[in-house]
Amino acid sequence: IGTAFALARAGVLSPSDARVVFELGVGPTPVDLTWEQGALRFARMSQLRPIFEEPALDREALARALRVPTGALHPALPVQTVSCGVPYLLVPLATRADVDRAGLDLDAYDRIRPHSDLEPLPVYVFSTQAGPDAATTYSRMFAVGLGMVEDPATGSAAGPLGCYLVRHGVVNVANAATIVNLQGVRMGRPSVIHVAVTAIDGTITAVHVGGEAIVAGEGTLYV
Repeated sequence: IGTAFALARAGVLSPSDARVVFELGVGPTPVDLTWEQGALRFARMSQLRPIFEEPALDREALARALRVPTGALHPALPVQTVSCGVPYLLVPLATRADVDRAGLDLDAYDRIRPHSDLEPLPVYVFSTQAGPDAATTYSRMFAVGLGMVEDPATGSAAGPLGCYLVRHGVVNVANAATIVNLQGVRMGRPSVIHVAVTAIDGTITAVHVGGEAIVAGEGTLYV
């Protein structure tokens, strides 16, 4: 999504471009573009259908790795690895305050983490507790294995999160509009990510993630 906005800002994309396809590590990724008065206003990418795995994790050890009490883990929702191209360990927490106080003890996590080609598997903590912003979920993403301590907006994780919510009955796609995920608040960089999941007879058939982007920094590379 951010790449589309960067290309539009640079003039590589124009209002005549309704769709672009990016060649990413997970394969060709279509991105639909919505323009308004000559400016890109919204980009929506298609993601792969989800793959669900259920890692056997010690909840107490996981809580320690996240620096939260065991009671902070949601009592009714499972910890689960979900991938729509990139795998994430999804960890539901009871409250937004629990999400804010979480951190990642990398040494403790390394001792319990599920197997992954990513070293270590990125952790996406979230809560479905309602807030004044009316977001469906409130989240943070820790991904030392991807070269960052924390990311304020993770489209590749938002798709798996939306699929998880549908799979576990938190969101009913027959009744819900777009899932709204609020990420990055604790970092001081709040990001709103929109997720749309289509399911037929309980099987997820399509995943779309969209949003807007603003310039946070820029520079020049001389070759």
